[in-house]
Amino acid sequence: MRMFGRRRRSAGSPQHSATGTMDRAAEKVDRRHLEDFASSRDGVEGFVEPRTTVTETTLLLVAIDGEWTRRRVPSSQWAHDFCNKAGVPSYDAAVVGYPQRMREYNRRQSQKKRDQA
Repeated sequence: MRMFGRRRRSAGSPQHSATGTMDRAAEKVDRRHLEDFASSRDGVEGFVEPRTTVTETTLLLVAIDGEWTRRRVPSSQWAHDFCNKAGVPSYDAAVVGYPQRMREYNRRQSQKKRDQA
């Protein structure tokens, strides 16, 4: 048996995408989810998150009550175009950061889970 032989990748292990990250590429399902979120909630804003070595470019949508969703997108330009077409203001998350209402929403959700336990 070889000590440093090739390690076989299991079916559930992450694969490198064409861009070199260990994340999967954006899919039509992601776009559909973003469309549904933007159209079913009030006061939605988009925050475009840059590509990293671990994840592809993502679009974070945050509703007025702080509820949020994040999905992979093909590029930052695609994300800004998506937001423009959906009538959602978009920002570069690396520049403006994340809205306080999102952190408050996360805090409320955590408190609910603790209260139910």
